[in-house]
Amino acid sequence: MTAAPDASSPPLTYADILAARAVLAGQVMRTPMLPAPPLSAITGAEVFVKYENLQVTNSFKERGALVKLASLSADERRRGVIAMSAGNHAQAVALHASRLGIPATIVMPVTTPFVKVAATRSHGATVVLDGETLAESQVRAEAIQAAENRVWVHPYDDTAVMAGQGTIACEMLEDVPDLDMLVIPIGGGGLIGGNAVAAKAIRPGISIIGVEAGLYPSMWNAIHGENRPVGGPTLAEGIAVKIVGRSTLPVVRDLVDDILLASESDLERAVNLYLTRQKTIAEGAGAAGLAAMLAAPERFRGARVGLILCGGNIDPRILASIMVRELEREGRIVSVRITIPDRPGVLGMVATLLGRLGANILGVEHRRLFLDTPAKGTKLDVTLEVRDGAHLHEILAALEAEGLPATRIETGGGQLG
Repeated sequence: MTAAPDASSPPLTYADILAARAVLAGQVMRTPMLPAPPLSAITGAEVFVKYENLQVTNSFKERGALVKLASLSADERRRGVIAMSAGNHAQAVALHASRLGIPATIVMPVTTPFVKVAATRSHGATVVLDGETLAESQVRAEAIQAAENRVWVHPYDDTAVMAGQGTIACEMLEDVPDLDMLVIPIGGGGLIGGNAVAAKAIRPGISIIGVEAGLYPSMWNAIHGENRPVGGPTLAEGIAVKIVGRSTLPVVRDLVDDILLASESDLERAVNLYLTRQKTIAEGAGAAGLAAMLAAPERFRGARVGLILCGGNIDPRILASIMVRELEREGRIVSVRITIPDRPGVLGMVATLLGRLGANILGVEHRRLFLDTPAKGTKLDVTLEVRDGAHLHEILAALEAEGLPATRIETGGGQLG
């Protein structure tokens, strides 16, 4: 779903972004912008990462939230603010509203990771959980706003918020002036809108590439006039937006050079690479730029690319699951089915053999009821940690040599034969 441009809202200008920088000076972190050699080697581009996950709330959202809150009159501050968010905007509004003495109520989808809900409450805001999606949460937030006469602090459809987000590109191009392109996640469009205005003003020839979760191609639909399905569970819940902004849409249409869609598997791989190669934590939305580079490396090969790691608020359980799934995709965690005689001592013999071969046993399950198994036999499913494909083949050959035929159980994600 999209919204038409709001003619009553003044367009965002580079002067607005420079003014926002003055507001933010000394109030939010000027995060580091560093080269990422491991990511460069993987993608074929020269990659630089802007670490917005190092902000106090681990997200870029502090910038836009503070610029908006600082603009409020004394009467508006007394009335308090209302916002809806999947988590990062919520934490940012809660933190800076508390610092400024402004009462804040945040409506969050019931699907929001608990880590984000708990963090928002810890900053002093009143949290209301309502709706499966941001669009449903917005309905509840608008009702509260009308009933309590609170000031609306929208997560993206506000020029003050966009101006705050646009300060990121200013810092990136100060640190690395000759970037060829910025690859920026898109939810409602506030992050990419503000940064497109700033980047094009500073370096007119720079390319701005937007990235949406493949399940939420809202901006893609709005720009291309398509009607791709929008919805579903995504790792990138921070950009799972069905309604793009009235203020952001015309900026994206005018200044963004291309929009790419990231699959869930590419998002998972990107989160894992940030953790294992860059030793930093990225949530799904924060890793969307890298996910696009993994999906279409030829699009970026040889270019000097700036990525905004825009958030690091990911549920630890989800992060642990991603790490295990990536090990499965790389073929380092595998399952094998071994046909064995059903007699005492055989399981110990198998375990000893696997240990001698350097395989780490993660799980074992007997399957006696398979009809293709002899009455005096059984099948043993073993989940193993192995070094690589060659190691797996060595293990299978050794089992065969011992009269214990084994086959790999395909899980759909492995890359080894």
